[in-house]
Amino acid sequence: MAHEVTLITGDGTGPELAAAARRCVDATGVEIRWDVQEAGVDVMERTGTPLPEATMESIRRTRCALKAPITTPVGTGFRSINVYLRQELGLYACVRPCKYYPGVRTFFERVPVDLVIIRENTEDLYAGVEFERGQPNTAELISTINRLSTDRKVKTGAEETGISIKPISISGTERIVRFAFRYARENNRKKVTAVHKANIMKFTDGLFLDVARRVAQEFPDIEFEDRIVDNMCMQLVQKPELYDVLVLPNLYGDIISDLAAGLVGGLGVAPGANIGENGAVFEATHGSAPKYKGLNKVNPTALILSAVLMLRYLNEKEAADLLERAVAEVIREGKYVTYDLKPDRNDPTAVGTQEMADAICRKIEELRAAAT
Repeated sequence: MAHEVTLITGDGTGPELAAAARRCVDATGVEIRWDVQEAGVDVMERTGTPLPEATMESIRRTRCALKAPITTPVGTGFRSINVYLRQELGLYACVRPCKYYPGVRTFFERVPVDLVIIRENTEDLYAGVEFERGQPNTAELISTINRLSTDRKVKTGAEETGISIKPISISGTERIVRFAFRYARENNRKKVTAVHKANIMKFTDGLFLDVARRVAQEFPDIEFEDRIVDNMCMQLVQKPELYDVLVLPNLYGDIISDLAAGLVGGLGVAPGANIGENGAVFEATHGSAPKYKGLNKVNPTALILSAVLMLRYLNEKEAADLLERAVAEVIREGKYVTYDLKPDRNDPTAVGTQEMADAICRKIEELRAAAT
């Protein structure tokens, strides 16, 4: 039976990466009916919106999307489409595996790094509850905070102070921590580590930690521990092999997932999934690299590995394992890989985005033939 999947082509190098990932998925033999949709700065120039309603309608219908990178302006312009999709579609769990594949350049190539970062997607400072400096409602909020707070005051004036609100709830925390433990159990993982700053933010991160400890008691077969976020950063650099599944509030999860990606070679090999009760969006964790648009240069691995996560979500586990193995073999051989996967980034034998995808498709056929 064919699966319906929305393919969001993105902007910058997104369309090239989307084409490469699509071909690799199709090469596994899984039947996908792709509904190709647009989002990002390119479509905004034509339609006035970076996320057309047709794209949202498609995701709601298929309940599964593979999304190429989309540019998020820094400081100005529209808010992150990624954040909007997560909140609008209830995609509360962000899953970011960070696994070392032999052949990728990294200082940690002799360390068996195989982490999964599970990040709460809807709460914390990324909830987007912000108040701009110099606005009347900001002044009112500061006045209210200073009136209600018993021991801490906002000491700077409304004309120079912006404020973001950090909501963390019992229900949101229970949901993401249970997701982390279920993921660990279903994927033969042994340990879940809750990451927080409860020593300082006792009523938000403290709540997160208390709830995590309580939920952990429901999963006696999975080891549980907790780490303060700054210590966690140091631990990951010193001894990442000691950690397995990490569960974190939104902001820390965003930061730690990039740190963990750095351990295994960078964002170019870091896939991602955003999963909710009624659907999922799979995406590379890197940006759209607009300066390389149309150059057939960028590494397609992250989006292809995101497609591996998508296939597992669709219960096409054999195809997912086949595709991941093909990617790993092409990287290990090191012949048909993009410049960033070569020992010397100036190596003239480096291939382009589509040529690396071609090599992965050929490897799928080789692996399939060897198995018969």
